[in-house]
This record gives sequence, structure tokens and C-alpha cells, in this order.
Amino acid sequence: MAQHTLTPSKTHRPASVSHSRTGGTRPGISRPPRTLRARTLLVAAVAWLLAAVFLFPYAEMVITALRPARELRDAGYLPAEFEWANFVNVWRESHLGANLRVTLLVAAGSTLLVLLVAIPAAYYTARMRFRGRGLFLLLVLVTQMFQPTSLLVGLYREFYQLGMLNSVWTLILCNAAFNLAFAIWILTAYFASIPEALEESAMIDGLGRAGALLRITLPLAMPGVVTAMIFTFISAWNEFVMGLTLSTIPESQPLTVGINSFIGNYTVQWNYLFAGSVIAIVPVVVLFALIERKVVSGLTAGSVK
Repeated sequence: MAQHTLTPSKTHRPASVSHSRTGGTRPGISRPPRTLRARTLLVAAVAWLLAAVFLFPYAEMVITALRPARELRDAGYLPAEFEWANFVNVWRESHLGANLRVTLLVAAGSTLLVLLVAIPAAYYTARMRFRGRGLFLLLVLVTQMFQPTSLLVGLYREFYQLGMLNSVWTLILCNAAFNLAFAIWILTAYFASIPEALEESAMIDGLGRAGALLRITLPLAMPGVVTAMIFTFISAWNEFVMGLTLSTIPESQPLTVGINSFIGNYTVQWNYLFAGSVIAIVPVVVLFALIERKVVSGLTAGSVK
């Protein structure tokens, strides 16, 4: 009897082809559909339009800062000549240098104090299931509803009795207190999203709870730390009401209050006002440009099998 062997036939799948620019085809390469490219161009155009709308007030601020005093009421958008001396005059004729120093100290000190308190508090809240944990987080969230203006009278009397008016430490404590709740709330969510198995493995290798926090958990929660740091710094930098109330000496006032001095009862020095505003936003923009690169998401992806 003849024995027949069946040989499986090889099936060939046609490779995807695409038309090249010269009219031919190249196997294995496909071009995106026209609808997808049109949608991408539309989204890019809308994004550029929104960016232009949001950047327009800043462009107007810079142009007004460079406008001579005699051309402040002119209808033209651009001045006939740019007065670069406005930035020098606003620095010489006011306490803007001292105000900038106070603002830097207040913003940096408040941010550092908030991080020193919020990181251990948020870590303990995220890892320990203690009684009243939910109520504690609710109280932290409720404190965000209080505005500084509603507590100004009490704060003024308290610091007046302590002899701490016109002090940088007073502004640091107040700004840190009003930003601490938000930092704890943000960092608690970041710490809770990090698997506890990473810390347990580190503690098995000999690290304690503090070592696991500093070497394992804190680097993975760095996006949350940077987020809390940015929001705290910007909030302390832009604060106005507490600085106006708790600091009465021009040299001890923050930058936001110092800029407000260019607004008089009958006249407003618009060129100096906008020149001071440009000086005030430059450090924040530089800081955000440097820290934005540190914000990396997905650091825990693939860390636990």
C-alpha cells in the first residue's frame, strides 16, 4: 500500500503596501489616513489660537512696561519708541528690590516648611489605618474652604501681641499654614498609589521605615512632591492680603504689595506698574521651566510583577 504524506501548504500573507511620493509602492509602510491628519492639524491650530489668546495680556503688559509716560494714552498698540529705562527707574525710585527679597524668602521658606510637615503627615495617613483617618482627611479638605481674609483680624491681633508684625517669619508661617492642607491631600493620594510591596522588600533587605520612605517611596512620589511644591510656591508668591495687613513698613512688604504702591489716589503710573509686574513674574516662569522637566509620570510602571 502506498503511503502518502501530506505536506502543509505555505500561506503567504500579502504585505501592506503604500504609495510613495513618486507614485510607486513600498511594502510594510502605511501612511495615516487623511482624516487623522486633518484632525491633528485642526487640534494644533486650535491649540495655537488658545495659546495666543492667553499670551496676549502678557504681551500687552510688556509693551506697556516699555511705553514712555507721554505715550500712555496714545491709541496705537506699539509705542513710537521703547523706554527701557522704565525698569531701571522702577528699581531705583521704589523699594522693589527689598520687596523682591522678602517675597523670595517668604515663598521659599513657606514651601520648605510645607514639605517638611506634609511629607511625613501624608505618608503616615496613606500607610497607617488609624481610627479617625477619614475624619482627618475630611478636616484637611474643609480647611481649604477658609479664606485668609476671614481670619485676618484674629491673625493681626495674635501677631501684634507676640510682637511679630513686619516680620518675614510671620508671612512664612501664615502662607505655610494656608497651603499645608492642599499639600497633605495631594501627597496622600500619591503615597497611597505606590505599592507597599516595594517598601516591604526594602525593609526585608535591612532598611527601616524611615529608610524605605527616603530611598524608595519618596523618589517614586516625586511628581506629587513637585506638584505640591509648585502650587505652594506660586500661592505664597502671589499672596497679597496677608502681606498688606501684617506688614506696614514698605521695606518689609512682599512684592505684590510693593507693586500696588504705584496705584495712587488720583493717578496710576501704568508704565512702572507693568514694569514691576514683569519683574514679578520672571522668577516664577524660570522656576516652573526648570522644575517642569522633573515631573515624570509612571515611575512605578512595571516595578511589581
